[in-house]
Amino acid sequence: MTAQEPVATRQSSFNLDTPTVKSHLAFTLLSAGALLVMYSLLRVALLVYNSDQIGDSPASVFVEAFYNGLRFDLRVVVFACIPLFLALLSHRAIAARTAYKLWLTAFASLTLLLGIAELDFYREFHQRLNSLVFQYMQEDLGTVASMIWNGFPVGRYLLAWAFATWVLYKLFGGLDRLSRRHHKARSQAHHHSHTHWGARILLFTLCLVVAVVAARGHMRQGPPLRWGDAFTTDSMFANQLGLNGTLTLVDAAKNSFSSHRDNAWKATLPEDEALASVREMLLTPNDKLVDADTAAIRRDFTPPAAGTLPIRNVVVILMESFAGRWVGAMGSDAGITPYFDKLAKEGLLFDRFFSNGTHTHQGMFATMACFPNLPSFEYLMRTPEGAHKFSGLPQLLSARDFNDLYVYNGNFQWDNQSGFFSNQGMTRFIGREDFVNPVFMDKTWGVSDQDMFDRGAAELAKMPADKPFYALLQTLSNHTPYALPTQLPVEKVTGYGAHDEHLTAMRYADWALGQFFEKARKEPYFKDTLFVVVGDHGFGSDKQLTEMDLFRFNVPLLLIGPDVQEKFGSLNHNVATQIDIVPTIMGRLGGEVRHQCWGRDLLNLPEGDPGIGVIKPSGSDQTVAIVSADRILIQPKDFPPRLYQYQLGADAKAVRIPGDSDPRLQKYLEAFLQTATGSLLNNTAGVQDAKQNQ
Repeated sequence: MTAQEPVATRQSSFNLDTPTVKSHLAFTLLSAGALLVMYSLLRVALLVYNSDQIGDSPASVFVEAFYNGLRFDLRVVVFACIPLFLALLSHRAIAARTAYKLWLTAFASLTLLLGIAELDFYREFHQRLNSLVFQYMQEDLGTVASMIWNGFPVGRYLLAWAFATWVLYKLFGGLDRLSRRHHKARSQAHHHSHTHWGARILLFTLCLVVAVVAARGHMRQGPPLRWGDAFTTDSMFANQLGLNGTLTLVDAAKNSFSSHRDNAWKATLPEDEALASVREMLLTPNDKLVDADTAAIRRDFTPPAAGTLPIRNVVVILMESFAGRWVGAMGSDAGITPYFDKLAKEGLLFDRFFSNGTHTHQGMFATMACFPNLPSFEYLMRTPEGAHKFSGLPQLLSARDFNDLYVYNGNFQWDNQSGFFSNQGMTRFIGREDFVNPVFMDKTWGVSDQDMFDRGAAELAKMPADKPFYALLQTLSNHTPYALPTQLPVEKVTGYGAHDEHLTAMRYADWALGQFFEKARKEPYFKDTLFVVVGDHGFGSDKQLTEMDLFRFNVPLLLIGPDVQEKFGSLNHNVATQIDIVPTIMGRLGGEVRHQCWGRDLLNLPEGDPGIGVIKPSGSDQTVAIVSADRILIQPKDFPPRLYQYQLGADAKAVRIPGDSDPRLQKYLEAFLQTATGSLLNNTAGVQDAKQNQ
């Protein structure tokens, strides 16, 4: 018998160490609690890291945000614990405790990494993790990696993440031992007894019910917890804080990797009614509808001669992240844009102007191709539909035999710029690889704005005088990581916390813009040229103005050219977006033109028409909005609309309007999106029908 003792002892030890159903439940609950604590701590970190967004919001809204966040976090915890719930059906599965520790560590580590990344993601975009992550992954990965590595303290984050992962592994090991502790003292006979299979099935069913309720987020009928359920306060920051970045990223992945057409705006109005509303919204007395049976808003536009200007050339300057919030001429006292402010005194400034999206990509095709930013087509230049012909500046001015020029700091492969604009009719591109001995070359993006503007000025001065030209000059320095020379020609901005570096880059871009105009004034072409200076989008501020964050959309539009102020004044308060730029340019050049722009000539609006615009953020967020003179109607997907009265400028604010109802704006918004989407999908959004283009 003695020979058997070691074996028996080992068997006894093995059995005593094997987890029971009770210890397994204890381990599951302890692990779930640990995950909830970790996600709450990440929410605290997000709150502290972006504390400039708190503003004057009371503490109660953040208590509510943490309660909402707990509900979303529970969903993630349920997903993490699914293998542990399933193990209740098998004693052998319950015994695989090491596998569960590794699984929980890996799950917690991955979601922790997302939470760390979200600290700066939210600071940059004022959104939780979304499809922008996947959009960047489709770009040149070397450039994206360089942007992230040079723009953020990645090394420190990775070290902190690695250490935290080790701590998590130790933590789950400790919870394992804690859950077994009182069972080791039990007798061997009692330890050998197995929970009856019927009791295990009943226990599994109870756990399943609890898990389903926790994952749904509520016990009422209807859909499970959705992102809109976190929008319960008047603080946009608190509402975003109540979400869980892992869940928003998973939702974004579903949209990003499904057919983008599946996520397109679905028709909400009878087709004839939608078409009539869009034509009422966009057509003016100077428009004559043509091809009405096949094209939604194709028209012959004849601007009144009195509204034209003595110009033959057009130069569009698209300023990266040139947020109206920080422009002196639009009410800021921060002193960031002295050169632009000086230029504004000699031109016509639109101060209630909005970008169509919140990414340069949307700013480019809206400004130059005159097509809106639509749900599911936010990255139009990279989708098959981007190969369609639009009625933008390249098509309209190429038809008039204009020369063209596109000068850019970076690589034209980014966002498929060269492919898209070549297809639209542009022929001459000068990008990163074409600069020799630049003042500064950023390892991520390219040359500085100073270099881009110097090259742009030199190239414009050499344009042949026998033909008119149009040009696009696009800046880049005001983008993370900021492409700034070591020796800055401007004073660094201080006193604005997390925004100091961004505002310094904006001040530098403003200086480079001023230097360009000093050079351009000396050239013969200057007196015959219309300069259009516009921001591609804004950027985050110390507060959000509605959930659409109007500070990310409000940008300046400035027209400088002969007789501009004499004919149109120095300031225009009409509401407009980037899709209004092309028809406004064509209205100054004069002569009949056939186009299908989704905007209007801002200087030939009907009497009493204050303008209107449709905007949408980049990424997978399917929220859309329509902006009027003092109202913005915001339509989140699958949720009721929200209506605000807003005010821009030095005393910017937004107030929710009770009832959230404006039938006219609602109908215009739905009709616009439905009709524009249909035109894109049917390839009838250009100057000619698709069959005529072939």
